[in-house]
Amino acid sequence: MALNIIDRHKLILKKLKADGFVTVNDLSEQFNVSLVTIRKDLKLLEEKKLLFRSHGKAIPVNPYITENPVQIKEKINATEKNKIAMAAVQTLEPHDSIIIASGTSVIEFARHIKPLEGLTVLSASLSTALILAKNKDIEVMQLGGMVRPSSASVIGPIGEKMLAEFTFTKLFLGVDGIDLEYGLTTTNLMEASLNKAMIKAAQKIIVLADASKFNKKGFGRICELNEVDQIITDSNIDAKTKSRLIELGVELTIV
Repeated sequence: MALNIIDRHKLILKKLKADGFVTVNDLSEQFNVSLVTIRKDLKLLEEKKLLFRSHGKAIPVNPYITENPVQIKEKINATEKNKIAMAAVQTLEPHDSIIIASGTSVIEFARHIKPLEGLTVLSASLSTALILAKNKDIEVMQLGGMVRPSSASVIGPIGEKMLAEFTFTKLFLGVDGIDLEYGLTTTNLMEASLNKAMIKAAQKIIVLADASKFNKKGFGRICELNEVDQIITDSNIDAKTKSRLIELGVELTIV
């Protein structure tokens, strides 16, 4: 006996929750109905905002990110970002020369940095530079370029040229999205380009990202996950993502 539309929808959502995705072909075979019927089912469920359709499959939520001002972003997952920042500080060593990129997670990281012998910081964020400039024992360099009002950070070729003149021990990078296949992304193409230049200038790449950033994509692609040395995130990361990152050889620190 064929399932009715209500039962099909219940089973689709159950499978989606269990597996993290469903495909049109698999559902068609499972329910013994046409591909057209399954596409209509998924369309109806998407209209109810219960899933997001993408290339012959469906996933739980829309993975594409829209840009929000830094004043809004800093209030999101603030507790998790604080824990991540404290863990990031533990990676600092005497005489480190580091890059701090833009984003609310790395700004929180800057707030936790204490005086450390020979520490030099190059900052893309105006907020980060102002925070660290209050400490006379930290040498602070402000990256040049055009200022993005939404993030109070610099972007553009001036900053990229400046980065080419230095070598840094570590890069602390905030991102808008981490996709296991697509890699690290941000919502701004010029910021992505600047982040690529930062990666070239640094010996170790450390990403600070709360768990909400996983399985999300932004407009500008920064790099693949195999270019990342360490990700510091919170305990809300799901088991499948955690397992995959470990398989990829990324050092994962969970707070």
